[in-house]
Amino acid sequence: MNVRRTAAVLAATAVIGTAAPAVAADPSPSASVAIPDGLYGTADPTYDGVWRQSLALMAQHEANVDPADKAVAWLAGQQCASGAFPAFRADPAKPCDAKVMVDTNMTAVAVQALATLTDRYDSQVQKAVTWLKSVQNKDGGWGYSAGAATDANSTSLVIGALTEAGVTVPGLRKDGKSPFDALWQLSLPCDGKDGGAFAYQPDKKGKLVANADATAAAVLGGNGVTPAADPQEDADTSAGCRPKQDDGLGEVAAHNGAAWLARTLEKDGYLKSALPGAEDQPDYGNTADAVVALASAGYHDQATASLHWLEANAVKWAGQSGPAAYAQLIFAAYAAKGGDAHDFGGKDLVTLLNATGPAPAAVTAEPAKASPGGSEASDDNDGALSVAWTVGGGLLLGSLIGFGLMLRGRKRRQ
Repeated sequence: MNVRRTAAVLAATAVIGTAAPAVAADPSPSASVAIPDGLYGTADPTYDGVWRQSLALMAQHEANVDPADKAVAWLAGQQCASGAFPAFRADPAKPCDAKVMVDTNMTAVAVQALATLTDRYDSQVQKAVTWLKSVQNKDGGWGYSAGAATDANSTSLVIGALTEAGVTVPGLRKDGKSPFDALWQLSLPCDGKDGGAFAYQPDKKGKLVANADATAAAVLGGNGVTPAADPQEDADTSAGCRPKQDDGLGEVAAHNGAAWLARTLEKDGYLKSALPGAEDQPDYGNTADAVVALASAGYHDQATASLHWLEANAVKWAGQSGPAAYAQLIFAAYAAKGGDAHDFGGKDLVTLLNATGPAPAAVTAEPAKASPGGSEASDDNDGALSVAWTVGGGLLLGSLIGFGLMLRGRKRRQ
């Protein structure tokens, strides 16, 4: 997500005293930063090592790929003694000091990955959860770093991480405020322009301005899920923007955000870059995130339409951007109806992602993908049962056509 990368670069430049770029691009390879064994990608990992590693591992898991042990160990090894994660530290054996910038985003995405993949690192996951709880803001949300003002992206990421780690998020309150209260405060009122959308944060005048990146994140956060969540049943897309209610506040906010995303994507099928200084051009990563968000809220028609646009346009972008981009497209392919990560615009995204890191420990053949709801009727007789009866001394051969439940295989916490 572009807002997150911008925040990382701005945080880093604030410390080292250099000017922040107007547009945060993928870091180019640097001779001063050696690429560690086990890390995905070849670009400088200073600002996104933990981020791209976590997304790559979750996307492989989604595709029934068992990552190499050293890839998971590299991610776990980035954790500081406090429980928090930085974007990257070259020497994990060296204790974290004040110069190591930890943040909620890297910590949350690492928790999502480690909690999803294995129980071997449960103690580290719980340590990270404890740290995340300790830096919750008084409004119930989280900022990019400890003590920073709450934003929709960080709050949503942490909600997904805590849920994956088994925390009951609605009951996690600070000064009586839950994370969903914080999200609601960042949603635009239904009766105004862009009603239902989310702002990243209020602007300098306290005004909420719709942000597609923040909205896609908040839809997942409101539903308490991660990018690898199962798609939901078809939603009532005619319901429109719903007012605040005491019960199910997160789900209402997520529905409203999804409705706004669907309206925004209806014209072109893709979202445009919203970064300061960026040209008016397609935002492939944000569009992929929006597809996942829409599917998680049951807005499947628009999710599928935007997925088709990604299939036709986004593979080259992913190849230029690296493992995190491949992961975003894989999440979208699994979330939307009709998506196929192994035949995405004619390319096998899973194979391309696997090639950016250490060889996987195992690759398991996937069952046919089911539509939301869990079952589809088979179009052939491969699973048919032949039953023979003897009737009046003669043999009557009949066939019973079997309808199998084709459930997408998920290997949770092996």
